Amino acid sequence: QVRLLESGGGLVQAGGSLRLSCAASGSIFRFNQMAWYRQALGKQRELVAALSSGGSTNYADSVKGRFTISRDNDKRTVYLQMNSLKPEDTAVYYCNADARMTFGRYYWGQGTQVTVSS
Repeated sequence: QVRLLESGGGLVQAGGSLRLSCAASGSIFRFNQMAWYRQALGKQRELVAALSSGGSTNYADSVKGRFTISRDNDKRTVYLQMNSLKPEDTAVYYCNADARMTFGRYYWGQGTQVTVSS
C-alpha cells in the first residue's frame, strides 16, 4: 500500500509563491515517476509537472519557467515550487505516483487547494 500526503496549499495573491509537498510512505525509488496534477472547478484534471526516477522533468506549457518539481529521497518527498502565481493557477493540486512496475497501478494523494487571488 502506498500513501501520498500533500501539504502546502493555501491562498496567495497573484505574483506570490507557494511550495507544495507530497510525502510518500516508503521509498520513492519504487516509483517510475512522480507528478503533480491539478483540477480547476469545472475542468478536467491536467498534468502540471512530472519527475522521472532518472531525474528528467516535464512541465505543462502554462507553468514552464514558473514552477519547479524536485524531490528529496531521504525525506521521501516530492515538491512543487510555484512562483509568479496567476489566478488561473487556482485549482486542487494532486500528487501522483506511477507505481505500475512495483504495485501495478497509479496512486493519488487527497489533493490540496491552491487559490490565487487577483
